[in-house]
Amino acid sequence: MTDPAKVRRHAERIRELVASVVRSQIKDPRLGMITITDARITADLRDATVFYTVLGDAAAQASTAAALESAKGMLRSTVGKALGLRHSPTLTFVLDDVQDQVKHIDDLLAAARTADAEVQRLAAGAQYAGEAQPYRLDVEDAEDAGDGAEGDGAEGDGAEGEGAEGDGAEGEGAEGDDEPRGGVGR
Repeated sequence: MTDPAKVRRHAERIRELVASVVRSQIKDPRLGMITITDARITADLRDATVFYTVLGDAAAQASTAAALESAKGMLRSTVGKALGLRHSPTLTFVLDDVQDQVKHIDDLLAAARTADAEVQRLAAGAQYAGEAQPYRLDVEDAEDAGDGAEGDGAEGDGAEGEGAEGDGAEGEGAEGDDEPRGGVGR
């Protein structure tokens, strides 16, 4: 198994080497304004993919791709010698369409902004479909609950029941148990 850190280092080194060679040694007139954006290499260090962008239209991109294909042998030998590997990795050049994706995402974000602005404009003049307070408040039930706490006398009945239990507990405690027992807790 190859160490992932070693693979990353080799990929970064390949990107630097290819960028340097393209800038200084390739004199092909078909080569346009090229930027090497990334390089990736397989775990066995045999195949490398180099991503690049080209400033220009489709014709400039096609001519740059042809120039890179023709210079692939020289680039591979330079990379192989510089890396010092047993096998020089094969190079594959892939046009990086990051700029197209960025433009597409920017267009989507602009469309979302206009849609949000339209929703905000419509929401500014909107009113509730029902009442402003959607929950029903039963005024009669609230008044009855307040009267019931004062007038039912249920609290007084409960207090009397506890007293009756307390009397029974005192009677049991008098029969000779040494443990004092209260009405609460049994």
